[in-house]
Amino acid sequence: MDNHNLTMLNEFILMGITDLPELQAPLFGLFLIVYTVSLVGNLGLIILTKIDSRLQTPMYFFLRHLAFTDLGYSTTVGPKMLVNLAVNQHAISYNWCATQLTFFNMFITSEICILSAMAYDRYVAICNPLLYTVIMSQRLCHLLVTMPYVYSVFLCLLITTKIFISSFCGYNVIRHFYCDSLPLISLLCSDTHEIKLIILSFAAFNLVSSLLIVLVSYILILVAILRMNSAEGRHKAFSTCGSHLMVIVIFYGTLFFMYVQPKSSHSFDTDKMASLFYTLVIPMLNPLIYSLRNKEVKNALTKTWSMCANILLKIHCKIW
Repeated sequence: MDNHNLTMLNEFILMGITDLPELQAPLFGLFLIVYTVSLVGNLGLIILTKIDSRLQTPMYFFLRHLAFTDLGYSTTVGPKMLVNLAVNQHAISYNWCATQLTFFNMFITSEICILSAMAYDRYVAICNPLLYTVIMSQRLCHLLVTMPYVYSVFLCLLITTKIFISSFCGYNVIRHFYCDSLPLISLLCSDTHEIKLIILSFAAFNLVSSLLIVLVSYILILVAILRMNSAEGRHKAFSTCGSHLMVIVIFYGTLFFMYVQPKSSHSFDTDKMASLFYTLVIPMLNPLIYSLRNKEVKNALTKTWSMCANILLKIHCKIW
């Protein structure tokens, strides 16, 4: 390998969302709002499901971890992207790029697994309501979130290590707004066949296995609902899994749009828009969906808000 191929890179240049200066300020304002709503919404869900006694069920336990993963991967990408738009500084250090890739892959893989666990939880709640508390024990719930975290840490460290121990060429411009696996692989001078095979194999396994769990769970849920004699019972069952089903459709729909479309229809701008949707918009939508469609969450939010308002009022009265 020649000297050019052995160039040691200290930083990468992210192409960002747009190269048009007149669009950077409006996009910064838009995505600052999106990220702020995502940050407040997911942090709020995490705190609410932790402190409210009525939300101490397996469903809200998984929802708390879903909010945590949403918060994780949106924060891994969002702040750096906003800085790039605000100050037109597109450089990212070699080590921070590796860190961003690691955490993004970890959180996104964990989310896929947690969505599958949530589908199984809804299946047990609707199809085996009398045994729900027995089957969905605290031990099983912790196991269903611990395993995805351990698996995702192993997977992201494997991919990041494989990429960053390889030889990069002198060209350091990443055709994306964050450090992602495939744009980084295109900058490698060494053989990329093994890395691509690892990524493709694990991506296919993650998507197919999780989607299979979701589909089987919801087919069994649908069968159970259709067998119900009571219209009220059917409505209650649909409302129980409605929020999760909406989140599933949005999340998997975006991923399939990105990875299943024909190569001939792929474009850099289309992939960027899809990436923006699932890295920033979906983490914003998830807490909104669960807050607006879930009566228990709305009631807990109202109660917590009233309690906080009373505390602030008492503090104000004491001061004045």
